[in-house]
Amino acid sequence: MNKRLILASASPRRRELLSQIGYEFEVRTSDAEEITTEKEPAFVVEELSKIKARAVWETLTEVEKQECLVIGADTVVSVKAEEKAIILGKPKDEEEAGKMLRMLSGRTHQVYTGVTLFSMEEGKEKTESFHEGTDVEFCELTDEEIWDYIRTKDPMDKAGSYGIQGAFAKHIKGINGDYFNVVGLPVSHLYHALESK
Repeated sequence: MNKRLILASASPRRRELLSQIGYEFEVRTSDAEEITTEKEPAFVVEELSKIKARAVWETLTEVEKQECLVIGADTVVSVKAEEKAIILGKPKDEEEAGKMLRMLSGRTHQVYTGVTLFSMEEGKEKTESFHEGTDVEFCELTDEEIWDYIRTKDPMDKAGSYGIQGAFAKHIKGINGDYFNVVGLPVSHLYHALESK
């Protein structure tokens, strides 16, 4: 990987994961409006990751575009209700966080992270998007456990209102798939995508 990496995300967890696998990078975030018409969670995260990456890519000079690779990412939680997938993003307030956690209590849900890479290859703009999905099973939660967790403020910046890597870990019964994907970045998939550049 011989390009300068730019992470188009303000997430401290994504920064930590990218550092953890040995990459040096800079962070540039966009205030692009994240709107999608997609309904399937896998396509939603891919499209939103592309919006974030494109917004940062378009701020680069032509010289920077030759030298840089921009990484955009987006994560959502998806839970089945009445045969359709309900997508859970970040809660807007404590009440919504409680509602989400009650919905996930005692059930298995899916976490999807989409990643988009923008770069120049042989003088042409190249875009690559992919996603990973991981199944996560919660223990049954009491109202007291839910509100104890909400009071820590930890749920407020996380899709589905929980972080698997923090205090909430004690309520995770099991996972099937990439753990790091749930934290916010499917690092193995990303590593192989970057190293093929």
